[in-house]
Parts: sequence; C-alpha cells; structure tokens
Amino acid sequence: MDKRLSSLSEAVTDIQDGATVMIGGFGGSGAPIELIHALIDRYLETGSPKGLTVINNNAGNGHVGIAAMIEQGMVAKMICSFPRSADPTVFTQAYLAGEIELELVPQGTLAERIRAGGAGIPGFFTPTSVGTDLAEGKPVQQFDGRDYVMERWLKADHALIKAELGDSLGNLTYRMAARNFSPLMAMAAAKTVVQVTKAVEPGAIDPEVIVTPGIFVDALVEVANPAQEEELNRAGAHHP
Repeated sequence: MDKRLSSLSEAVTDIQDGATVMIGGFGGSGAPIELIHALIDRYLETGSPKGLTVINNNAGNGHVGIAAMIEQGMVAKMICSFPRSADPTVFTQAYLAGEIELELVPQGTLAERIRAGGAGIPGFFTPTSVGTDLAEGKPVQQFDGRDYVMERWLKADHALIKAELGDSLGNLTYRMAARNFSPLMAMAAAKTVVQVTKAVEPGAIDPEVIVTPGIFVDALVEVANPAQEEELNRAGAHHP
C-alpha cells in the first residue's frame, strides 16, 4: 500500500466544515506549515473548510500557519496551552472580538488528553488545575488524601503533522524536538496526513528507529525544503 500523495492540495481535500483538526508543533518546531497553507488555499478557493476546532500547543504567531487560519476566519475554536506566545496578535484580536472560542488546557494535560484519545482511555485524573478556574464543572475525586480533576480524552477527525523521514507505508521518524505532540496526534485522529522532508522506500528506515508506525498514517506528501514558522515571521511573511 503506497500512501504517498503527489500534492499538498490532495493531502487536505478531505477536511470538511466543522471538523476537529490536530496540528503538530511546539511553536514553530514541527509545525506542518505547508499543509496548513494548503488548507488555507483550499478555503480561499472553495469557501471550505470553516468552523474548525484546532488542537495545538499554541494559537499561532504572526500571519502564517495557524495564525493565518484564524485570520481567514476558518477556526471557530482553539484548544491549546499557550494562546499568548511570541506574536499572538491575530488570535488576541479574534478572541477579544468574540470571533473565536478558547479552551485552555495545561500543557501536560493537553499531551495526556491526546495520548488518552489514541489509547482509548475516555478519562483520567490529574492534580493539575485543582482549585483553579480550569477545573470548574469537572468531576473532582480524592486519592490518598489529595484532590484530582477528571479530564476527558481528546480525539480528532484529522491530524496534520510534520516528520523527517517517511516511507511509502507511512512509517515515520522525526527531527529531534520537532517530534513533540505529533506521534500522539497520529494515534488520536481518525485520519492522519503527514508532510515529510524526505520520502523513502520501505526498508530504508531502520525498524528500530521508527517512531510512528505506518498503521497510524493515512497519507504523506514530500516537502523537501519545509518552511520554518520563526523564519517566516522574522521576514514579515503573510499567508496568503
């Protein structure tokens, strides 16, 4: 089964209005900029997808990537840990105008909620957020004399992630910290699409170093020279 696609536009064609989309990246590290921009281009051409719920570590920077999705009005809700990062102007303006909803999740809890979604665990308990606004309305239970908040899993219709190497069967490796949330998101999404810096044939990746097995990947497309969010923002880039 060859999961390689020939174009970025083909990779994002199945994402529909109202979908929940997990997007890899810790800031710019591991952010699939080209896939995000292909999704924006599709929206500008067709008016779809819109009303998206986006799950990411932050809410975008500058006017590229996730920030550009928000700026075009594609995102109805962000689920993230850091909505205020290096240059959060786009998200901040949309949020203050009531144009976008925010679900704030502590970073470790965000990772565990995604992991739980991939592992089929509908809920778990954590001491993080006990006694804060983030725990409001959530069940609290005591274990060994300490209060814990119950958190629900996070699952998605689609995941858009970035990897270093990917073979035609979908097996992936990542470049150092660019791995971040991506392996968890690949497991928690109904459909995972990956941009890889280099596509290779089966057997070219040592099985001992594969991080994400191909069973969790539905499609991949090669982007030989991927853009870096921070470099785009330093250059004052906008998309479109």
